[in-house]
Amino acid sequence: MEEVWAQGEAPVRSVMEALNKGSRKPRAYTTYMTIMSRLDGKGLLERRREGKTDFYRPTLERQAYLNLRAEAEVDAVVAQYGDVALAHFARQVGLDRNRLEELKRLAEQS
Repeated sequence: MEEVWAQGEAPVRSVMEALNKGSRKPRAYTTYMTIMSRLDGKGLLERRREGKTDFYRPTLERQAYLNLRAEAEVDAVVAQYGDVALAHFARQVGLDRNRLEELKRLAEQS
């Protein structure tokens, strides 16, 4: 996702070359093609075909995606651990009265 955000819209080969450049073990074209196709299927990328080449672009801006991921992760932890997770979170971030008020405000915006 980071590379597609950086490029805006990109074919699989362009993403593969950029990511393989910084990798100790380059991955095959088909690996990237499969991943990007799955991200398209999940609605995170949008595919546009030009000739025989598929171009992908993100459907969400980076911050919107991060918000969705954070929400999903927190929901999963709370679903599994309930109030224990919430209490631990409050202790971890040291929620004083001001931070609690800010957290309430942010929660109401969501």
